[in-house]
Amino acid sequence: MTAETSQTLDRGLRVLKLLADTDHGLTVTELSNKLGVNRTVVYRLLATLEQHALVRRDLGGRARVGLGVLRLGRQVHPLVREAAMPALRSLAEDIGATAHLTLVDGAEALAVAVVEPTWTDYHVAYRAGFRHPLDRGAAGKAVLAARQSRQNQQNQQNKQGKQGKQGKQGGLDEPGYTLTHGELEAGASGAAAALVGVTGIEGSVGVVMLADSVPERVGPRVVDAAREVADALR
Repeated sequence: MTAETSQTLDRGLRVLKLLADTDHGLTVTELSNKLGVNRTVVYRLLATLEQHALVRRDLGGRARVGLGVLRLGRQVHPLVREAAMPALRSLAEDIGATAHLTLVDGAEALAVAVVEPTWTDYHVAYRAGFRHPLDRGAAGKAVLAARQSRQNQQNQQNKQGKQGKQGKQGGLDEPGYTLTHGELEAGASGAAAALVGVTGIEGSVGVVMLADSVPERVGPRVVDAAREVADALR
């Protein structure tokens, strides 16, 4: 005899699984088509999941997995930090600046792991738990740049599809790095690169330093660190 189940709960869990399988989020219409239910049902599911921070919607209205999913298991967040620590520690020591892993939480960037260099006389005090708007600071802007890059690539693929796949179709390019100065703290500069290819997690790896500008070698080094963290989180 089959146990009685909850259709609403089943649909909510299916929404979370669908969102976890994409790194660019899904619209209400896309979720409606994938679930085989009308848009009103999807709106209700998303509203409920958002109340529990299990789902968030970006500025474009696309639904994404929320950081509340991480909070469901107390050990998940430490595991994320643990996975990122080797790359962050290497980055901090190599550059001589505070390194951090930052994840998206709604319209904000949340620092979840921070490593300070051991050999410098001074460095920026950047703490885990620090929040700031996505459109301020290198960490958030790197994420926004990656979103735009994915959208541009999708638009290009759609255009090529409409043209019968004429012409050469290259592979998807990884976004580069983002530099900022004085946006979060006077006199501080930042460099960050987005995490690429990590299902269900949107964020960046970066450094912040007391300098008028970021040395040329820092950007590429941050990209390498972001790739290492992404590999560790997959």
